[in-house]
Amino acid sequence: MESETKNNTCPFRLRASRDALEIIQGKWRIPIVISLTYGTKRFGEIQRDIGDVSPKMLSQELKALEENKIISRTLYDSMPVTVEYSLTPLGQSMNKLLDELLNWGNHFRKEIVG
Repeated sequence: MESETKNNTCPFRLRASRDALEIIQGKWRIPIVISLTYGTKRFGEIQRDIGDVSPKMLSQELKALEENKIISRTLYDSMPVTVEYSLTPLGQSMNKLLDELLNWGNHFRKEIVG
């Protein structure tokens, strides 16, 4: 019985892990989310935080994160038009994951990089 439960749990965990990785995969999505953990920002502010991301790539990644409900995009009817990005509650729920990723990254650097 216990073996059957483990066998059913493994595929579920694998699917859930793949879903999560699909959303956060790539070089820029985690840095974008980290940037927005510090508050609502405009496109240029996010680009300055990250540094070496091209405007085209940043735009694509912001759109993907918005489609997956990780961030929200607010358009203000002003002159010039203002657009701000912020984390949704789903995006904010990644904070614990990001903290763990940071902890593991620090551990990795100590072990491997020195």
